Amino acid sequence: MTPWASHSGWERREGDGGKTARRDFLKATAAIPAAWTAATALGEAAKAEETTLPQTRIGPHAISRLVCGANPFNAGSHLSTFVNRQMREYYTPEQICKTLRRCEEVGINTWQSGSRNFDLYRQFVDSGGKMQFLSIESARTAAILPKLAKGGCVGVAHHGEVTDQLFKQGKLDEVADFLKRVHDAGLPAGISTHMPAVVDAVESKGWELEYYMTCVYERHRSREELRKLLGHVPIPVGEVYLESDPPRMYQAMRNTRRPCLAFKILAAGRLSERADWVEQAFRQALESTKAIDGIIIGIYDRYNDQAAEDAAFVRRYASLSRPV
Repeated sequence: MTPWASHSGWERREGDGGKTARRDFLKATAAIPAAWTAATALGEAAKAEETTLPQTRIGPHAISRLVCGANPFNAGSHLSTFVNRQMREYYTPEQICKTLRRCEEVGINTWQSGSRNFDLYRQFVDSGGKMQFLSIESARTAAILPKLAKGGCVGVAHHGEVTDQLFKQGKLDEVADFLKRVHDAGLPAGISTHMPAVVDAVESKGWELEYYMTCVYERHRSREELRKLLGHVPIPVGEVYLESDPPRMYQAMRNTRRPCLAFKILAAGRLSERADWVEQAFRQALESTKAIDGIIIGIYDRYNDQAAEDAAFVRRYASLSRPV
């Protein structure tokens, strides 16, 4: 008898003409369908887990805690003119829709952009896409609000660049008028900003809004602000990303009970050079914010499956988020 034969059930038993072996074999084969069903169920469960993401809510809408951003689609890398050109070359309307479909496959159910992409979004939905749409607008583009509401947009935030300019000019109250217009259009309203001080100021005013979009880097400081903060002005001056910024914004996000969608957690691609930097940025964002907060991430999937990779990080670290 070979060493493995005693475990195979095929060896001939003494004195019963092999009946015991045949009986054992029939029992084993009878169990195969049940085992196959259990294994299939486990496989389906694992597959479902890989295609779902934890969610939060903006008004009545369920939003995945990972949202697809639009800057790469719009050739806005915040890195260089060269990268902008590469993004513009890659992201044809067809490729944008392909990337959005991949986002859906990994559990991302919302695209955050502006009204410049809304017609493309409607084409995507009309072709079978299920993605939701969050927009950013300002008083200058507020006339689009009825179209957004009619076309299935699920929320509109006041544009962050404009928000911050108004705040620095002492005119932040103008944003309240915009929020009212969004609500009058029947949409949840939000405020986007790159400054923790804006979140704190709005919270102190008691305005009615459903969410914030919060850039974790205050990237548009003036030369004077940089010199005061650092003692010098880095070169190039364009956009400066400081590692001390994210903790300040994460604190502001924790200070409000409203959901916040953090963006530029990878410092507009500057932290994308190494896989461990990317993972650490996702972990920091999720463990530093509330369980109702989320992340907006720009996806440039020309060379790797960023949608799946980012979704995996959110599933891995979402449980570390803090209770409200």
